[in-house]
Amino acid sequence: MNSLRPNPPGLQRRTALAALLLGAAGSALGQRARLPVERLEIVGVHAHDPKAFTQGLLYLDGQLFESTGLHGRSSVRRVGLSSGQVLQQRDLPGEYFGEGLTDWKDSLILLTWQSETGFVLDRRTFATRRTFRYEGEGWGITQDGRQLYMSDGSSSLRVLDPETLKELRRIPVTANGRPVDQLNELEWVDGEIYANVWQTDLIARINPANGQVLGWLDLSGLLASQGLTAVDVAQADVLNGIAYDRVGKRLFVTGKLWPRLFEVRRRLLPG
Repeated sequence: MNSLRPNPPGLQRRTALAALLLGAAGSALGQRARLPVERLEIVGVHAHDPKAFTQGLLYLDGQLFESTGLHGRSSVRRVGLSSGQVLQQRDLPGEYFGEGLTDWKDSLILLTWQSETGFVLDRRTFATRRTFRYEGEGWGITQDGRQLYMSDGSSSLRVLDPETLKELRRIPVTANGRPVDQLNELEWVDGEIYANVWQTDLIARINPANGQVLGWLDLSGLLASQGLTAVDVAQADVLNGIAYDRVGKRLFVTGKLWPRLFEVRRRLLPG
């Protein structure tokens, strides 16, 4: 589920949920070693539209492409990285709640939440080339150059043929043998799938071959570290949005209604 919730998320609540998930995944009846946890160190900070309910994020050709959600506010955008300025935008019809976004060749592939409809868009003009159907909800999507990976909020990832957009199979995602659900925005990063875990400050690093979580990236306190006003922090929703610069090896993250976008790098926590 990706709509605004009636109870404000709050950074403290999200951090507590992340701690619970880390503990559950690490214990596994005491038979398996705890999965590695890494903090993400801030390398750079950029402006981000605080009205953007971020669902998908891409880095392509020096710019960001972003999809946003909420009925009547969903859009696809091209955004300047340094400025955060929206350079190009296409709004979706009000009945669609925009979700994950990825690229394939010269197209963008966009999911919607509960409409069971996806869009294939011209990457330059954002014009619709065609639509496609899938069962259930659409959350996040990414690609590895050969096939697409789609999340639906469950503990499985769907694998899609990038040309036909038909489902090929599903990959169960587990941490120390336990299912990990609420998988949201996805990004392919050097042979792994990074997945935001909804309502937490965690990104799961997933092995696409078997669905096993290789470790966690902990982003707790990221937004609060910027000295923002209490109003800015209170209005911000959950962490969501991962983009990777495959050439420059740079990782970018943000959240729904966040006023900042961060360039980060991994740092293993001691112990």
